[in-house]
Amino acid sequence: MNTEQNQAGDWRSYLRQVTPYVPGEQPTEQNIIKLNTNENPYPPSPAVEKALKAMDPAKLRLYPDPTCGILTKGLAEYHGVGTDQVFVGVGSDDVLAMAFMTFFHSDRPIFFPDITYSFYPVWAELFRVPYETQAVDENFRLQSEDYHKENGGVIFPNPNAPTGLVEPLSFIEDILTHNRDVIVVVDEAYIDFGGVSALALLERYENLLVVRTYSKSRSMAGIRIGYAVGNAELIRAMQDVKYSFNSYTMNQAALELGAAALSDEAYFRAVTDKIAVTRDAAVKRLTEQGFYCLDSAANFIFAKHPKYEGEKLFTYLRQHGIYVRHFNGSRISQYLRITVGLDEEMERLYETLERAYGSL
Repeated sequence: MNTEQNQAGDWRSYLRQVTPYVPGEQPTEQNIIKLNTNENPYPPSPAVEKALKAMDPAKLRLYPDPTCGILTKGLAEYHGVGTDQVFVGVGSDDVLAMAFMTFFHSDRPIFFPDITYSFYPVWAELFRVPYETQAVDENFRLQSEDYHKENGGVIFPNPNAPTGLVEPLSFIEDILTHNRDVIVVVDEAYIDFGGVSALALLERYENLLVVRTYSKSRSMAGIRIGYAVGNAELIRAMQDVKYSFNSYTMNQAALELGAAALSDEAYFRAVTDKIAVTRDAAVKRLTEQGFYCLDSAANFIFAKHPKYEGEKLFTYLRQHGIYVRHFNGSRISQYLRITVGLDEEMERLYETLERAYGSL
């Protein structure tokens, strides 16, 4: 290769090589049942629809409020905290990425479980954060003593994903008491379907950050709203990073609709309760079909069948118009993660699985 060719190819050496997060499929076919990305099967609150119809289109010519004031105020009032304790972002993934950039930059590795939300190692590698995974036990449970060692920060979901298992507040508090010198991030994407929120611990632990999302329990995955609640100093640090990255993270519609959703607590509770009832009924039905199901506190079920390979079941369901999630990890390759859908969608799932047993 001549010098000119060498020079022409030099730019490739500056590309950052990362292994990206792989999101669940978003199929475009008609008449499919989508149980693969943990979306809520019910529509958003009627209060959201009303706010959408009342929106002034003229506002869209202006930049949105960079402080996200209307939504920040609404969330602060909803959770009984100060507005300086709330950070808002474009879905919880955006909020978590900001947390990685803000809090995880020491020479010590951060800790998270080996079976967990698969975006964590992607962010760690992207932002060049050293990390160590801590193995969950044979029952997929986190072991709090694994997080007592010296580290550069701790992050884990509660309930965990993709298992759906939830840990009690005492577990979280044990991790906090052994990690007072670093930030502990509790990712509560699924907490509204079961378990007790770590928000109850905020007054006692200034190093705790709790991250939440509108995508699951509030049926608003398409509008992209996530937020964090924590000590005012932590939130201020995240805001500094945000303003150094992108001042206008939230669009006008997201701000107004997100605030409106908070006004309808009755609808919110009714929807999360219905999903929990369907989930528990689904565990019973799947167990009757021979599945082993983990004790989910989320809006999905993590299950395996001892007689049939997970990938084959996944493929069969996909070929028959039902999308679930399958992971290739060595310890979880036999499991399917099944989002809780409408009752009629779940009935079709059971029927399709019954047919699968006779053909696999």
